[in-house]
Amino acid sequence: MDATASQYHNISEQAITPIAPPHVAHQRQQRHCFGNETPGEFPLSANPSIVLHFLSACNLDPQDLAKLEATCSFFRQPAHFAPDHELSLAELAALDMCQKRAIFKPMTIEQQQCLKQRCGGSWKLVLRYLLAGEACTRREKSQAIAGPGHSLAVTSKGAVYSFGSNSSGQLGHGTTSEEPRPSLIRSLQGIRIIHAAAGAGRTMLISDAGRVYAFGKDSFGEAEYGAQGNKLVTTPQLVESLKDIFVVQAAIGNFFTAVLSREGRIYTFSWGDESKLGHQMEPNDLEPRPLLGDLENIPVVQIAAGYCYLLALACQPNGMSVYSVGCGLGGKLGHGTRTDEKQPRLIQQFAELNLQPVVVAAGAWHAAVVGKDGRVCTWGWGRYGCLGHGNEDCESVPKVVEALSNVKAVHVATGDYTTFVVSDDGDVYSFGCGESSSLGHNTAAVDEQGNRHTNVLSPELVTSLKEVKERVVQISLTNSIYWNAHTFALTDSDKLYAFGAGDKGQLGVELAANQTERVNPDRVDVDLS
Repeated sequence: MDATASQYHNISEQAITPIAPPHVAHQRQQRHCFGNETPGEFPLSANPSIVLHFLSACNLDPQDLAKLEATCSFFRQPAHFAPDHELSLAELAALDMCQKRAIFKPMTIEQQQCLKQRCGGSWKLVLRYLLAGEACTRREKSQAIAGPGHSLAVTSKGAVYSFGSNSSGQLGHGTTSEEPRPSLIRSLQGIRIIHAAAGAGRTMLISDAGRVYAFGKDSFGEAEYGAQGNKLVTTPQLVESLKDIFVVQAAIGNFFTAVLSREGRIYTFSWGDESKLGHQMEPNDLEPRPLLGDLENIPVVQIAAGYCYLLALACQPNGMSVYSVGCGLGGKLGHGTRTDEKQPRLIQQFAELNLQPVVVAAGAWHAAVVGKDGRVCTWGWGRYGCLGHGNEDCESVPKVVEALSNVKAVHVATGDYTTFVVSDDGDVYSFGCGESSSLGHNTAAVDEQGNRHTNVLSPELVTSLKEVKERVVQISLTNSIYWNAHTFALTDSDKLYAFGAGDKGQLGVELAANQTERVNPDRVDVDLS
């Protein structure tokens, strides 16, 4: 033994006489995690906080927790400490991670338990529901909204900038004057906005407290603010009819508006005709009403509205699914027909494709979904090639975009016959209608017909966005058949780039004299960090 070992262990240098083993039969004792008598025990059940810390600090998702619980027997044992003595460690870790989500924290214990039952009776399923909602809507992160003629930019701290057309007061600045540059909505000082939606001449904002603010024309159910847009609202006003609903997302379609509660319930108003949204009310009904039918007891994580129809991404114990309701023209509801649906109906095709939807987008006449495995499906009216299948055919059920088979998509955005796909490495692909330069492809060369705005029938890499040397995480584009389209690209460093139509100042960038659109992406001077 060397001197160092002697020093640290206080063992003298001397011969050691071996001790003969006793002549008694000895049975090897087995180490395990839960014994209370065996020497060398590792009592996780008595002190599980170490494992709980590991589970909750490593940002594991619900699937990871489920696998650990299935493979490790000690996870099935009771934790024996607050908040619930009957919870396994995996369930307790899931609850601990739920408590860290911004939407879950302010809920009462009773509300949390109701959400748990709604999600399937497990905290792991609640966690999956919360994480899915954050992922597909960029909740608690910066956002950019390319509305019909006007635009919104929400910072990660909840401030809102607006710019562009303002004929109905939809910019929220107290005037009806156009704003060619991003301008802060100062009346919202002290209110943190987490989500924004824009429609033709109207805007809706949602705060972190679940309150809804509306301005412009058609104030979403507030008769005193001007039913059907007869009275203009030029500054954000609280929507009183929604004050008892904690709202986390809004979607503005043609003739109707939908909001999503934190419990995953959908409420719609305007266009409440029973043949459209199942409420059996007058078409001009402005009172928010829950969307019943098959989605009544299924939590929804994301909603998307197109021309007279609504898509809902639902979170069920056996996985994610998509429901559709409304006008079926062009096959955009995805059920294999072109008929309207009065009640939300499950799109069966995703099960046939073995695809788990994680993001859904509703264009004016077509729709798209990104699967967990990165595949992209499109369906609906394929005019100008907006479905990306190399033709202009209609597809009445979701169809995988084969041209993107080598791309793992994480985000999709749709507009009026236009589609954008963002890959996991930040590359952007676009296809569809090339008007207003909103696809981002530099098509300055005139084609044989003298048309500079060439339609794209299959996905093409937007090389102009590669040149900015920023990783794109979100695309937003105009979803209206009445306005020239413009597009925003938001990067992971919170930089915002704009291109497409800018005749009303909706790009937020300076255009040359007599110029009405921007062909290449230009940086918008707004700090979203």
